[in-house]
Amino acid sequence: MAVIGAVGTHTVHRPNIFQGDKYMRALDDYYEKNYPEFVALRTKCKEILQEEEDLSEIVALVGKASLAESDKITLEVAKIIKDDFLQQNGYTPYDRFCPFYKTVGMLKNMIAFYDFAKHSIEATAQSDNKVTWNIIRDHMGDLIYQLSAMKFKDPEKDGEEKIKKDYDELYEQLQTSFRNLED
Repeated sequence: MAVIGAVGTHTVHRPNIFQGDKYMRALDDYYEKNYPEFVALRTKCKEILQEEEDLSEIVALVGKASLAESDKITLEVAKIIKDDFLQQNGYTPYDRFCPFYKTVGMLKNMIAFYDFAKHSIEATAQSDNKVTWNIIRDHMGDLIYQLSAMKFKDPEKDGEEKIKKDYDELYEQLQTSFRNLED
């Protein structure tokens, strides 16, 4: 996976999975064969980031408090995607490179969090136990931290099998926590 460095900031990014449509479609056959869920995850990620860009204009005018709960989820997940997925520190052993299984695992959990959160908000909108972003943040602070910390898994030290297992366990914890939140 190619990375682009920013001199002096010690930051590199993983933009290659989001580059122009022509380039994205060129690898879709490979992704479908080797990582079948990736194309849908990438598409959803792009949609979240685009929606966040649109919402940022509204937030600048009237503030975040005026947003719908589902829009607050979009802003928070976009922040996680930008800060903890797209941004990469090439000077650290855990982030020097990112094997594709790690990329897919991280995206899968971030998008799952987004989908579970949106579902919880919509499913409880008319109930007395309405789920809001604040409730999600308060009840799932540790899981949100774990989402952000996925990038710290070192492919060389931890290995593919352990990283995949850890990411699968996090997915299960997310699913269970959101199910319990709605009950």
